[in-house]
Amino acid sequence: MPGIVGLITKVPREFAEPQLLRMVEALRHEPFYTAGTWIDESAGVYVGWAARKNSFSDGMPLQDERGDVVLLFSGEEYPEPGTARRLKERGHEFDMEGPAYLVHVYEEDAAFPAGLNGRFHGVLTDRTRGTTTLFNDRYGMHRIYYHESKEAFYFAAEAKAILAIRPELRRVDPRGLGEFVACGCVLENRTLFDGIHVLPPAAAWVFRGGAIERKSTYFLPREWEEQDPLGPESYYEKVREVFSRNLPRYFNGRERIGVSLTGGLDTRMIMAWQKSPPGSLPCYSFGGMFRDCQDLLLARRVAGACGQSHDVIPVGKEFLSRFPHYAERSVYLTDGCVDVSRSPDLYVNEKAREIAPVRMTGSYGSEVLRGVRAFKPVGPKQGLFQPEFLSHVHAATDTYAGLLRGHRISFAAFRQAPWHHYGLLALEQTQLAVRTPYLDNDLVRTAFRAPESALADNDVCLRLIAEGSPALRRIRTDRGLNGASGRLFSGVNRGLLEFLFKAEYAYDYGMPQWVAQIDHLFSPLHLERIFLGRHKFYHFRVWYRDALSSYVREMLLDPRTLSRPYLERNGLETMVRGHLKGDRNYTFEIHKVLTLELLHRLFLDAN
Repeated sequence: MPGIVGLITKVPREFAEPQLLRMVEALRHEPFYTAGTWIDESAGVYVGWAARKNSFSDGMPLQDERGDVVLLFSGEEYPEPGTARRLKERGHEFDMEGPAYLVHVYEEDAAFPAGLNGRFHGVLTDRTRGTTTLFNDRYGMHRIYYHESKEAFYFAAEAKAILAIRPELRRVDPRGLGEFVACGCVLENRTLFDGIHVLPPAAAWVFRGGAIERKSTYFLPREWEEQDPLGPESYYEKVREVFSRNLPRYFNGRERIGVSLTGGLDTRMIMAWQKSPPGSLPCYSFGGMFRDCQDLLLARRVAGACGQSHDVIPVGKEFLSRFPHYAERSVYLTDGCVDVSRSPDLYVNEKAREIAPVRMTGSYGSEVLRGVRAFKPVGPKQGLFQPEFLSHVHAATDTYAGLLRGHRISFAAFRQAPWHHYGLLALEQTQLAVRTPYLDNDLVRTAFRAPESALADNDVCLRLIAEGSPALRRIRTDRGLNGASGRLFSGVNRGLLEFLFKAEYAYDYGMPQWVAQIDHLFSPLHLERIFLGRHKFYHFRVWYRDALSSYVREMLLDPRTLSRPYLERNGLETMVRGHLKGDRNYTFEIHKVLTLELLHRLFLDAN
């Protein structure tokens, strides 16, 4: 993911600069990236960056008129309208297009970066004060990894940049690995690598003279948790006012924007309130191999109702023929923060970049406005892992339970988002800028004032859609909500869609072993064609069994894989052979072990 890298140190330049150059090179994944370095030898600051060409953070570093303040910024910021103009009127000189105004926000705002709105991280050096500040956004979504040693403080947007110059850190953290197996992510700002950590949300860590002076935090969730709750109607009015007022900020900028449309509520709300001229806002959805899924069918109707074009990005034979490439690339680009099941997302975002370099999504809408919990610990099948390693997997369940204590929205915004959702976001942002209005500071602050009744259903979202666009209110969602049909027909239709949704899950990832045996007996009938593709565009159970069977066999029955100390060799062999035969379902287990093996080969075995 584009971002910054660097080290802050007291050692000589001839030691630090070669390390910086190697760190920058570790981030240069694509030909459409730009990169550079900035060094203040007297302060011991060595910073580099990678950015997409023409993105918001292209063109670093930023400086004030005197050159006393230097800012290296990565990510995007969505300011109040007129911010740049007001700074100009106060006598500051800068290019009005892009992020140059941010240096002057620092000069005007003693609480910087607390007033910024977006997902970002950065390094700011103030020569008059003799300080350097490493900071990130209040959610910790634009991640910074760090490692502290006696020689230097290292930081990077990707862990691999630190591993490139500190090879002794190419060792796994058993606790982090156990959490990844159980939860699909590492918790509490740990990582998969022993000795490398994640900068906590809302950090503003200050350095002086090449060494850290204090680890400050500019925001705490309790500031929002302690607000008084609103009544149902007052809450709806406040959400409507904030959402409609701030949404246009996310459609500004110099790059073309495309909307990644689904059949759900969150992108529907965006389309209902963003009144773009016909034909000016390209929309697209992702499609599968068997049929047009509900997302695609409904997104096409939504785009048509708004007068916008709609394209389909299919995931089929081309992706499957290159699955080894996309699986390895997905694990590598995210430092192991996603498993191989997310490799289709890398493929479709490569294609989406050809439509528009900025992708507008409804990500985090259900989490923020409805408090949806998107992940929980799931224990692996018995016989796959060694008992000693399983103790770390089971410990993750206790850690997760402790994290649930407290405010529901705090868990969604400040834990679930930066830990569970980060990997997919990082993967997507290697290809394009991903935007969402649902982590807007004002909107999240307002969500903390929701009455319990507002979090229990979809009424707020349905009302917002209806008020923004009655035409979109008449189009049902992928799960049967909304629609202009009568109550009886709507109820029957919703029940059928819900059945097909659950049936597809049961026929794919969640197929019980006894059903897998029956399905295998009737395999010549290809019963999967009845259920698959109605809601999802990827189908790994049958892919692993059929099109990807050679790759699965080659990778997971390889002696290197079978010799990993935390795996039960016999158990893994049994699972792989059962799944490839077709009378067992071990899709989740294959995801995990393939990912862990790639993690070893890409990061750990290279030590």
